[in-house]
Amino acid sequence: MNKTMKFGIVGTGAIARYHAAAIRLHPEGELAAVCGISLDKAAELADGDAKVKLFDDYAKMLELEELDVVCVCTPSGLHGKGVMLAARAGKHVLCEKPLEVAAERMTEMIHACRSRSLKLGCVFQRRLMPAMLHARQALLDGKLGKPVMANAYLKYYRSREYYQSGGWRGTREFDGGGALMNQGIHGIDLLQYMMGEVASVFAYCPTLVRDIEVEDTAVVALKFKSGALGVIQGATSVYPGQETRFELHGDKGTIEFGDEGIKQWKFMGSEEAAPAYEDTLGFGATSSSAQQLPVAGHYFYINDMIEAVRTGREPHVNGEEARKSVDLILAIYESARSGQEVILR
Repeated sequence: MNKTMKFGIVGTGAIARYHAAAIRLHPEGELAAVCGISLDKAAELADGDAKVKLFDDYAKMLELEELDVVCVCTPSGLHGKGVMLAARAGKHVLCEKPLEVAAERMTEMIHACRSRSLKLGCVFQRRLMPAMLHARQALLDGKLGKPVMANAYLKYYRSREYYQSGGWRGTREFDGGGALMNQGIHGIDLLQYMMGEVASVFAYCPTLVRDIEVEDTAVVALKFKSGALGVIQGATSVYPGQETRFELHGDKGTIEFGDEGIKQWKFMGSEEAAPAYEDTLGFGATSSSAQQLPVAGHYFYINDMIEAVRTGREPHVNGEEARKSVDLILAIYESARSGQEVILR
């Protein structure tokens, strides 16, 4: 293994810039290659670094023996192809969320990496939200008592220009879904991460504002396997967009938190103060823009992949963990189409 771990990136859209920046910041990471739909696009992401090899043919980039890890930053519906080709070339993979948009392709991706002893990780940087970490620990410590309800409010705004900025945006084939699969998946991942697996869903997922193939508005009723209930409200249709917000309720306490820290922290029979504001500030994009992510989240996952490859441990979010949110969203879509409650396996 090289002392410096060499990364290649396929895809040159907005999110690829965060991967590139995080790799450059890491003392043990090196951006060795970039593949885009054109050499010009690849050169833009390389940002003048003459050491970065440029490609417009992904198969050619994968022939580089020195590549250790490939970051898959293509449109969501192409993640499977990107991961499968990398696995066949013997490369470890760090995939952007969602892992994929089709259940059968996720199964194939996970098997392709596992059968070759390759690491497959997925980026869910909101799992690093300080407020969420405090809330999850309180849940694990039993401070809320018996969990009763858990709600996620994921109401954002994406303009017509946003959907017109890429031919894949808002399409069923390449975006896989709308407000839930693209923007809301981070919050849906967190809800499961905190509350455990979901038993059933009933959902409405209409397209109310934008001329797109997928939902721009969604309301979902959840029943968790623990017996607790929940609601997800997701949108890209509400101006100017709202702060991401979560509510956790138990028979002995309530926690409310979001991008701007913890709003409520109350437990029966306890005067425990909420964690200090500066220790709970949010960790994600603003409600109206996807272009203001802090690079620290992606740095964590670059570091995590380097450590996973070197030590043999699993990535922080491996393929099996990453697919949980997609499987839930696919069940939500099935409920919206059928008008029936859907039981998850």
